[in-house]
Amino acid sequence: MSIFVFDAYGTLFNVHAAILRCGQAGPDAERMSEIWRTKQLEYTWTLTLAGKYEEFWTLTQRALDFALARVPSVDKSLKPQLLNAYFKLDAFSDARTALRALKAKGHKTGILSNGSPAMLKGAVDAADIGGDLDAVLSVDVLKMFKPRPEVYRLVTDHCGCKPADVSFVSSNRWDVMGGAAFGFHAFWVNRSKMPDEYRDFPPERVVSDLNGLA
Repeated sequence: MSIFVFDAYGTLFNVHAAILRCGQAGPDAERMSEIWRTKQLEYTWTLTLAGKYEEFWTLTQRALDFALARVPSVDKSLKPQLLNAYFKLDAFSDARTALRALKAKGHKTGILSNGSPAMLKGAVDAADIGGDLDAVLSVDVLKMFKPRPEVYRLVTDHCGCKPADVSFVSSNRWDVMGGAAFGFHAFWVNRSKMPDEYRDFPPERVVSDLNGLA
């Protein structure tokens, strides 16, 4: 038995699902969604570097405001609809099957996320995967974001284990770097066939989707 811990956003939950639900967002919807996600992550890094903290939901709203300002062709009146959809993001189709396959083999499973507890509960409940998880861990207890090593230590403290006992799964290459640097067995879910980065901290495995973990 081992412990499989998953990043949430981009790994289990599709961060672009919110804009996909808004069919009336127009031809620049994809660009707006990409900016939204980029700024959301940028805010976590810059605040953590500055020794400051705002919960992830606040940063998600601020990032959306910025993205809508950058892409004025997307109707700003969609903001409440987009935020409601983000709170209940769709899980990737392979998320539940992968989690259940790991549980069937006797592995423990969990989430380690920048998301606030309320956000994570909303997404987990909407995807109906709560029964397939042994733990849902949020950075909110530390008031800092990934890739600080203190965040990854939440897993070993919670499970009473060593880093080498944990398989950490993320679609975000910078997050895989953080997990590998901490000593986890790091798995990169490279859904978009992105080029590799952080070559000094390579993933142990690269898979194209979560089914590749089995």
